[in-house]
Amino acid sequence: MNRIEFHKLFKSPGPVILPVVHVLDEAQVTRNVSLAIQVGAPGILLINHDISAEAFVPLIRSVRSQFPTLWLGVNFLAVTGKDAFPVLGELQRTGTKVDAYWADDARIDEMKPTTEQDEAREIANVSSASGWTGLYFGGTCFKKQRDVAPEHYATSARIARDWMDVVTTSGIATGHAPELSKIEIFRNAIGDAPLALASGITCENARAFARFADCFIVGTGVNQTGDFHNFDQRKLADLMEVSRDLSADVSIC
Repeated sequence: MNRIEFHKLFKSPGPVILPVVHVLDEAQVTRNVSLAIQVGAPGILLINHDISAEAFVPLIRSVRSQFPTLWLGVNFLAVTGKDAFPVLGELQRTGTKVDAYWADDARIDEMKPTTEQDEAREIANVSSASGWTGLYFGGTCFKKQRDVAPEHYATSARIARDWMDVVTTSGIATGHAPELSKIEIFRNAIGDAPLALASGITCENARAFARFADCFIVGTGVNQTGDFHNFDQRKLADLMEVSRDLSADVSIC
């Protein structure tokens, strides 16, 4: 997938806004998904930050049942695709379509060439065997994972584009935007591959990153103040408006 194909998928020339619901229970996830749809979000990501994977899977099924046409992605916290892809394959086989999987750690090793990425290759093999057909957003130089020195960002990014659909990176922690220089390095390194940012994006800084990034995965920046689990409708609506404004300004080439 390239940048143009990614933007066509979401019918958005500007940065694609994907709000993240930190799932607690059915009522909470349904309420937040409904709110995101109301303000025009093109898709939703769910993450089991506070519940087990066993409790998470039925809620994924519930969301898909309630919102059959929703573009839906998931993140299984603290595991890689090696564990997630078989679950996604089983969901797909039993009628629950999941459009994307976001992994915090795609297991890219910047100290080895792309042909020797043993862990990334194993994940790719598991994905293929699972039969799942969605998009893979792979965390690279990502928050709370193994530290990667800035001088290796470009190498990491170049390797990553060979092992995932959407190269995905972040700042140093939840709620912290990355350095703009990091994102510029990633953009130059991955060429026309899509790039997602997964921390610290707000209305105030979105314009600065939109020149380089194709997707903003947002949680803290659009949540209610002091509330990790519920969107602030005004904040999310405002960020969607920024994305629409940027659509006229951003050139994808």
